[in-house]
Amino acid sequence: MDILTVISAIAQLPSASAHRLAEIAQPVTLRKGHLLFRAGKLERNIYLISQGLARVYYHDGANEVTLCFGMDGDSLISLRSYIQRRPGYENIELLETSELYCLKIAELHQLYTLDVHIANWGRKLAEQELIKTEERLMSRQFKPAAERYHELVTNQPNLLQRVQLGYIASYLGISQVTLSRIRAEFR
Repeated sequence: MDILTVISAIAQLPSASAHRLAEIAQPVTLRKGHLLFRAGKLERNIYLISQGLARVYYHDGANEVTLCFGMDGDSLISLRSYIQRRPGYENIELLETSELYCLKIAELHQLYTLDVHIANWGRKLAEQELIKTEERLMSRQFKPAAERYHELVTNQPNLLQRVQLGYIASYLGISQVTLSRIRAEFR
């Protein structure tokens, strides 16, 4: 995906604003296994995925708990760093070699003061991330594991071919044994 397509997927902008925003987006290609964000670190960038796959997770003692996955067209952002300028909670690891667009948060905030359309785009970006977080929380709190798995297969079917089952189980909040049982019942 080119940068204008990724920008438009978040919110439509007038052409001049979209191009102004695209000018600060630096394309980067990073290898599988690269740790893009580290918990406890102030993140100064956000990333938009052109092509690739990432996993957002945190440490719970000795365990890694997968919160979500980012794929083509998604944003990778530490909301705590973006909004409060404080160290974030999450780690973000690339699960595939990925093509990303890097936006420096400081440059983005400067554009917000210059262009109300870009400021509204930034608001939409944060709103979408908050809604995704709320949906994950509601799903984890109120839906059984089998239903969460069914939603994953329905909404992101190619994820199962691209992500190891341990990460899928962690994302669903279940053990790999439970995931195997659910997958067998699902077939």
